[in-house]
Amino acid sequence: MYYAHSTDRQDKSDWQPLKVHLENVADIASGFSREFNAEQFGYASGLLHDIGKYSPEFQRRLDGVKIRVDHSTAGAQEARKLYGIFQSRILEYIITGHHGGLLNYGTKECGLDERLSRPFLSDYSAYKSEILVPDLNKVRPSLTPINNKIGFAISFYTRMLFSCLVDADFLDTERFISPDKSYFRGQHESFDKLFTKFDNYMKTKLSTAAENSINRYRREIYEQCIEKAELPPQMFSLTVPTGGGKTLSSMAFALNHLKKHNLNRILYVIPYTSIIEQNADIFREIFGNQNVLEHHSNYDPKNEKSENTDVAQEKLKLSSENWDIPIIVTTNVQFFESLFSNRVSRCRKLHNLAKSVIILDEAQMLPTSFLKPCLAALSELVVNYGSTVVICTATQPNLNELLDQRVKPVEIIHSPQELYEAFRRVHVADLGDISDSDLSARLKAHNQVLCIVNTRKHAQNLYEQLSKSDNCYHLSARLSAKLKAHKQVRCIVNTRRKHAQNLYGQLSKSNSCYHLSARMCPVHRRKKLKEIKDLLRKGAECRVVSTQLIEAGVDIDFPAVYRAMSGIDSVCQASGRCNREGKLASGEVYVFRSTEDYGKATHWQSRIAEIGSMVFDEWDDPLSLPAVDRYFEKLYSYEGDGLDKKRVLPAFEERLKDVAFPFEDVANVFNLIENDTRDIIILYDEKARSIIKQIQQTGLPGKYIRNLQGYTVSVYVEEFKALEKSNAIFSIDDRFFVLKKLDDYYSEDTGLLNRKYNDDDLLLIA
Repeated sequence: MYYAHSTDRQDKSDWQPLKVHLENVADIASGFSREFNAEQFGYASGLLHDIGKYSPEFQRRLDGVKIRVDHSTAGAQEARKLYGIFQSRILEYIITGHHGGLLNYGTKECGLDERLSRPFLSDYSAYKSEILVPDLNKVRPSLTPINNKIGFAISFYTRMLFSCLVDADFLDTERFISPDKSYFRGQHESFDKLFTKFDNYMKTKLSTAAENSINRYRREIYEQCIEKAELPPQMFSLTVPTGGGKTLSSMAFALNHLKKHNLNRILYVIPYTSIIEQNADIFREIFGNQNVLEHHSNYDPKNEKSENTDVAQEKLKLSSENWDIPIIVTTNVQFFESLFSNRVSRCRKLHNLAKSVIILDEAQMLPTSFLKPCLAALSELVVNYGSTVVICTATQPNLNELLDQRVKPVEIIHSPQELYEAFRRVHVADLGDISDSDLSARLKAHNQVLCIVNTRKHAQNLYEQLSKSDNCYHLSARLSAKLKAHKQVRCIVNTRRKHAQNLYGQLSKSNSCYHLSARMCPVHRRKKLKEIKDLLRKGAECRVVSTQLIEAGVDIDFPAVYRAMSGIDSVCQASGRCNREGKLASGEVYVFRSTEDYGKATHWQSRIAEIGSMVFDEWDDPLSLPAVDRYFEKLYSYEGDGLDKKRVLPAFEERLKDVAFPFEDVANVFNLIENDTRDIIILYDEKARSIIKQIQQTGLPGKYIRNLQGYTVSVYVEEFKALEKSNAIFSIDDRFFVLKKLDDYYSEDTGLLNRKYNDDDLLLIA
């Protein structure tokens, strides 16, 4: 008898027979891969993946002998003997990688080819007495290459089969080792029930909505989404202005489309975690916690609430492993990096994308330097895996020249231009060049105003200017907060000039001025945003200087917005924070170009700002749909090869003849966010301090660290090293780093300070 997994029982009466494990995995993998007509490959991979366990060495290992055994190469070597190059190569990748990840094909000196060229010393031939491996030599994938990218299509197919195998292997092993854990999987409500919940929710919402023109248009958008859901699975676009209710309308499309075409699940892919949290909260309210997975770096199942918290936590934790849940809300980073990953943990969920509805919210945020590979992956899912993709945004990117004719999006809305005019709430003016002193004077003239700039340094400097009170004078005195209670007051101090200067600095800060940037931890930003919203609601003075983080997913409404020149999509996003509720006949949006050195855009920002300026010059209304279309046309034309900066697509075509793919190399370069930053944990409040204390007491950082995601600030490596050198941070488990000098290095006004000292004076650097 040969075994796959053992227990503590010495008589082996409850050990899992190897034949049973291989057949179970083959059946599960075959079922998964049947969704894209690859069940024969899926079944063969399941039978072959662990045949190396038939070796005497592996069986001795199960008996307790401490030896290392390579059991995942045998199945790949056997595939090479049994099949032609095409069938064999696909199985070679996924079988050798089912524990360590997909390898580069490489050469005889390294990679998959080198590994399979080694003599395999263990005798695993006993598998032939228990396992009958199917003949695949006449089996070909039913793939339609897109834009003639045959290599990419085959590599994508390989990665999807890899997903089927590793998930099947995990599930069968889990069922044997942890049957109680396995029991929690898949216990979600049916889409019929979810459809009814949504229908009831929308009937109530629509029946109680006020009768006005905006709500009538929202209802039309909703009805058009339901109407277009009847169309076959394909790529769609949904062009809905800010305030048009696209979150619920796109969900109506997804549910009706899924029901009509018998699809499997719904994914919302969103650029920012701030938007994810809002949308996920809405979906949980409608469908229930157990049916919605929020999956991103800040996700923590412990925060989910239900009557049976432990069960809910376990279900969501398990679903985060393979996305086996009706509705998933995730990020661009999680979604696209998984599609190009070689790692088992990230690829495991990919097969569950087949026959799904995938909604890309704020699709204009697709990363330009990886745009072509991202579109290629989406096209594969539509053409070869039966999925529907909805490109959803108010500023629809012009993708027609980048997409194959078979996947050019069908617009869901009958007349996007009419909707644009109906929801138009702002007038845009170009101020041209302006200094910060003049800009600050303009901002002070507004009772309530938002100014969005391109860099943290500009935000910091402009905030410092704007927040200075015009009614406060420095006469060798530093005034405390108590002095602000007086309308007229003078304070004389006896100490040196620095005391006077510092006290003056505190007094002269305007209580109505706010700064927002990624230098502030998320909990801090949320606190400030609440204060800002309270002031806006009361009609009180409120002036905010922010980086572009406020442009998406922040429900905030100013009568006037200033925006440093940028891409037209960013200007459109900024205008969405102006007159958002339509309380004014028209809000005012002013676009400007800073004359300050620290206000100059980075290389990338400078390029998109230049294209944005061209559009401003060409169009009376630079935010109109034709102007937006022209902007993206120019942007993609200027970028050229930069739309696949890391040459991901050519990498899969270069050695197509040998079916030789660089899976590992591509995974290493496909990073939507550059990895040259480190996270610093900010002990901003008592909750953060309490969590750190628990970690120090228990020595289990992994158990608590997700709860600290709202307290992190990312810094570049150079700044991180400077903080280490200044003894400003301490480490936990050499993996997590905490700012310990909060008063010296973190400001309630602007967040983490980048400090340099010169003759005991403090210089702030954004």
